[in-house]
Amino acid sequence: MRHLPVDAALEAQQQRFQDEVEELRRLVRVPSVSAVGFDRAELDRSAVAVAELLRRHGFSEAEVLREGGSHPYVLAQRLEDPALPTVLLYAHHDVQPPGEVGAWRSPPFEPTVRDGRLFGRGAADDKAGVILHAAAVDAWLRGAGRLPVNVTVLVEGEEETGSEHLAAFAARHRQRLRADAVVLADAGNLAPGLPCLTVSLRGLVCVDVEVRAVERSLHSGVWGGPVPDPAVALAKMLASLVDDDGRLAIPGLAERVRAVPARQREALAALGVDRDRFGALAGLLPGVQLIGHGHPLELCWWEPALTVNAIQVSSRAEARNVVNGAAWAQVAIRIVPDLEPGDVRDRLCAALRAAAPWGVQVELRTRDLVPAWATDLDHPAFGAARRALEKGFGRPALAIGCGGSMGFVAPLASGPGGPPALVVGVEDPFSNAHSENESVELGDLARAIRSEIHLLAELAGVLRPLR
Repeated sequence: MRHLPVDAALEAQQQRFQDEVEELRRLVRVPSVSAVGFDRAELDRSAVAVAELLRRHGFSEAEVLREGGSHPYVLAQRLEDPALPTVLLYAHHDVQPPGEVGAWRSPPFEPTVRDGRLFGRGAADDKAGVILHAAAVDAWLRGAGRLPVNVTVLVEGEEETGSEHLAAFAARHRQRLRADAVVLADAGNLAPGLPCLTVSLRGLVCVDVEVRAVERSLHSGVWGGPVPDPAVALAKMLASLVDDDGRLAIPGLAERVRAVPARQREALAALGVDRDRFGALAGLLPGVQLIGHGHPLELCWWEPALTVNAIQVSSRAEARNVVNGAAWAQVAIRIVPDLEPGDVRDRLCAALRAAAPWGVQVELRTRDLVPAWATDLDHPAFGAARRALEKGFGRPALAIGCGGSMGFVAPLASGPGGPPALVVGVEDPFSNAHSENESVELGDLARAIRSEIHLLAELAGVLRPLR
């Protein structure tokens, strides 16, 4: 039997996989936290490490770039033949803060393998995505000597803080980022070993709300009673945003959300994730009930949801018997494609002001306005992606929604005639992305690399190159 180039690439991947795990460990050791208050020099160090990694994997020119005051991006290209289609591969190298360091079983930036999983901040989200792209390209070059498509790799440095500069960066480098398809490796699967292609994302509206009633904190024994408590006022305001079942109750939002089509409900029923299983995966405590009465994934993927991300009045360390001078919270709503971020923000702010009791002063500040995203599956690239995932994982791939938000999708693949966006990844319900003890299942990382090797070959067969 003739030895096909894709088979040679797969063989090279198998031989090199442990080396790729070591490459991932090198990246995880760099604490590239993009949140305010962390050392920006570590982001620079991370970008340099990513650029060096890409050079070792066949990209002779990998550049570290910035847009205005952005954190560093890494951009690399390998153009095999102008007649071939071009695929843009996206990932990000910045990570979330470590959170409660004492809750980690091993230090967050000392990558550790336990029970087939590599633990460390960024191991899954999203330095595994960087390795996924680099390893697939490297396997093709080592095994087959060349790629079946032209490839551009973009590794962002500020995804975890909202991709603030990405649209401007994409506009500045429009020619270099032109592609016939985009593969975005920052999503996940419903279970280890179960390949998934994400076809819809919720958006995000996030605001800060601060409540004040007095000029300064006051002795609660002397002033408590007649003086309004900002913390109680804030609690009443937040509680007004949901009904007795915990569902969003902001006027004018629910009626804008379209009903979930019957075919999507039928697909959910076939996933094997019922309410009990969902609660167990979420770590629901005994006696705690899930909100709502529909399928939990339907609520996660296709309905808006309110979250209070943070709330502060004082702190455990500084708690004392006072009426506090101010109370603050960060409030977020995950939105669906039927809702426009600015309108949702305006309705959220209006609802908070309307619920403010006792004449307390309310200050509101917008943090994030990220639109929701959804795609249809008509483009042949989606069939190519499902075939590639099935070949790499050994079982059929599912098309799923995602309750999270990815602000990088729209700037890279938006508008009529834009390139199809194939959203994949290696996270699973046990990855604890954004939480303590983040990890990636190494078997799934290997399967994902094999899938991307197949995907580059599949896309070469269905895409028509840009002219």
